Amino acid sequence: MGHMRRLQAVQRSRRRPGARRQKGVTALEYGLLAAIVVLIIGTTVYTQLGGVMTSLFSTMSSAAISVISH
Repeated sequence: MGHMRRLQAVQRSRRRPGARRQKGVTALEYGLLAAIVVLIIGTTVYTQLGGVMTSLFSTMSSAAISVISH
């Protein structure tokens, strides 16, 4: 008889939204975490790439000016 009452209590708690706390990580949480990581990596790469492009352009400009002036 006690087993039946426990089973009914579990079934009732499943019917009530928010009655039981979900364990583990949901797909939505994984998606949000992935988006944050991509944003951080993308920002870092974009910043580094911008510095490389600026340096490259500066070097090419200096070389072009040097060739033109000679």
